[in-house]
Amino acid sequence: MADKAKDRMEAAKEAAEEAKESVKDTEEGAENASSAEQDKTEDTKEEKAEEESEEKENDSETEEDAESDEKKKDGSKLFKKKKDKKDEKIEELNDKYTRLFAEFDNFRKRSEKEKKAMFEVGAKSVIEKILPIIDNFERGLATIPEEEKTGFAEGMDKIYKQLITSLEEAGVKQIEAVGQEFDPNLHNAVMHVEDESLGENIVAEELQKGYIYRETVVRHSMVKVAN
Repeated sequence: MADKAKDRMEAAKEAAEEAKESVKDTEEGAENASSAEQDKTEDTKEEKAEEESEEKENDSETEEDAESDEKKKDGSKLFKKKKDKKDEKIEELNDKYTRLFAEFDNFRKRSEKEKKAMFEVGAKSVIEKILPIIDNFERGLATIPEEEKTGFAEGMDKIYKQLITSLEEAGVKQIEAVGQEFDPNLHNAVMHVEDESLGENIVAEELQKGYIYRETVVRHSMVKVAN
């Protein structure tokens, strides 16, 4: 009996020791877990601190970049202002040059036009003075029959034809009249006749030849209009 009680006490003692060991292991595990949790928390805090530090550094760099950009913009504005004065001067000179060139070109065109007009007026005045001479040539030659145009009369006829040719080369042309419809811009009607062989408002006879110099009428044809 004594031996059995002794064995039971030893078994109980061993169980108590095992329980102590188990509790100890549990406490150590809890301490280890707590330590790990603390390490994890510290690591998290360090990571957050590093992130905050990086963010501050990024913000600082961003602010520095912004300040640098502002300085560049300010410098660009100053440079632009200085450049604008030159550009304004250049634009002013270009505008002045363009205006002067346009005025000179207009003056040149106007001068050429006036010169041309003066030349045509002068030429027209000379032609007007020559036309009566041609009329006299025609009247004198008209009195001589063709078969009698010998010697002196033949020479006068050649001079007349040469004069007409020279005038045509200079731009003077006779105005067509007989058989043409009456045109008040070219013809000067002094008589009116009835002629059934002609149409209405047709030139029946030319009393005096008219001439045109280029596009300008020097003298209207003096005509007789039918119907």
